[in-house]
Amino acid sequence: MRSPLMRRLGLSAVLALLLAVFGLAPGASAASPVPAELTFATDSASTTPGGTVNLSMTITNNKTYDVWFVYQTIEPTWLTTQRPDLKYGFTGCSLATATGSTPCSGTGPADLGTNYGATIPPGQSRTVTLTLQVAADSGCNGNIGFYSYFYAEFSDSTNASGGPVYTPETRVLCA
Repeated sequence: MRSPLMRRLGLSAVLALLLAVFGLAPGASAASPVPAELTFATDSASTTPGGTVNLSMTITNNKTYDVWFVYQTIEPTWLTTQRPDLKYGFTGCSLATATGSTPCSGTGPADLGTNYGATIPPGQSRTVTLTLQVAADSGCNGNIGFYSYFYAEFSDSTNASGGPVYTPETRVLCA
């Protein structure tokens, strides 16, 4: 006596084979890119007390509409806050443009979004670089890292948010 379960499995297998042969089976598709993407890079993985590291933040518009508005925060990671001997601060900010760098404002854990400049057209990016200054009397053998959340509004009245996005960590080395 044949099991009803085996009949169902056999019927399902035959149906799947027919769909695959005639091209009616659902195909694998790549996930569509996120509407806006935030990435980080540093110009150095380590520094010494008194040194600086440039932290670059790039927001990319992956949508077919302009980005009109960006709001972004930046905060130290929990592990960074657990090392009170690490002393640092943001001392500079610049926006990369086609004609060179221009100064920006809003450094620190404030609204960094205004620093990305005006409209970001579809498929384009804007990069803001913050200068991280490590104090001369800072402790060493610790890592400084940050995380960020962002919110972007597009010209088609939609929005996107993302995060947390983590920066590469900077190691403060003893000289």
